[in-house]
Amino acid sequence: MSFMDKAKNKAEELSGKAKEAVGNATDNQELKAEGQADQGAATTRQAGENVKDAAGNVKDAFKGK
Repeated sequence: MSFMDKAKNKAEELSGKAKEAVGNATDNQELKAEGQADQGAATTRQAGENVKDAAGNVKDAFKGK
């Protein structure tokens, strides 16, 4: 995962947490749900990138032998 991908995912996760907090504070269920969805999307992308990284590491390990 590139640094930029990690940064974008973290930014979206933090943005989602902020939306969720504002939604909680203002009793805005729609904003709260949107924040939770943003966090979920960032986590899903991050997991996908981690799988790609692991696959690349396995591929590199076999190249070395």
